[in-house]
Amino acid sequence: MDLLVKRAVQRVVVIEAIKLLESDLRGACDAIWVTYAPEEIQISRLMRKRNLSREEALQRMRVQPPQSEKVAAANTVIRNTGSYDELWRQVSAAWKQASPATDTGPVILKKAAAGEFTVQRGRPRDSASIAELITRLSKSRQKMTADEVMAAFGDKAFLLLQLESERVGLAGWQVENLVSRTTDLYLDPEADPNKALEALLHAVESAAQDLQCEASLAFPYADLAGHEAVWKRLGYERRTPETLGVQAWQDAATESMLPGTTLFFKRLRQDRVLRPI
Repeated sequence: MDLLVKRAVQRVVVIEAIKLLESDLRGACDAIWVTYAPEEIQISRLMRKRNLSREEALQRMRVQPPQSEKVAAANTVIRNTGSYDELWRQVSAAWKQASPATDTGPVILKKAAAGEFTVQRGRPRDSASIAELITRLSKSRQKMTADEVMAAFGDKAFLLLQLESERVGLAGWQVENLVSRTTDLYLDPEADPNKALEALLHAVESAAQDLQCEASLAFPYADLAGHEAVWKRLGYERRTPETLGVQAWQDAATESMLPGTTLFFKRLRQDRVLRPI
């Protein structure tokens, strides 16, 4: 963690750690945020999302310190008891207090001249348009609602590809164990796949390198996987999970690879941040 913080270029570093309050890392943090939900809501969510029985959910909760202890240690408490919109309003308000200089306008990751592609970071306020874009570009293969997109923001970020005033593509990606995984990748069939894929993937890689990622994995469906020459030109190669060599990369690929998708792999850095001891 010390190495990652020293390498970070961002003004604010966020650490998500389930045992943060039980570790020495707690003392290194300038502020501690805790998310609170009543026990019954926690139980119902564990049963619904993890397919646990009520007894299993209770057992999982009771091996952790009481919520009251976590709340008492917090500088900021987020009450996760209502809708996604309500939750996001709390997070936004708390973030503006913690980092008041943060720009609230659209984040353009790749500026472009007239007639070229622009990549913009999707935000929760864009959830309805992201849902419509995924449903349309996937030809209803993946139907999404605004609430489902808001839920997905808990796991991933969305990058929106724009040509002039029209949104023509989307990448949904996430980072875990310093591995970047692009799990959603859609383009309008009228968009030039050479330029469109290049704009989206460069934006993903740039953000992933800011987060010290060691490798980039992408999982397009057959319609985009067929552009083999484009992937190769961008430095990606078609692989299977078992050929990746590094266990964390193999695990990430195995977890993310959906039926009908192809794995494309690119190593982002030669010096690994996480090396086996």
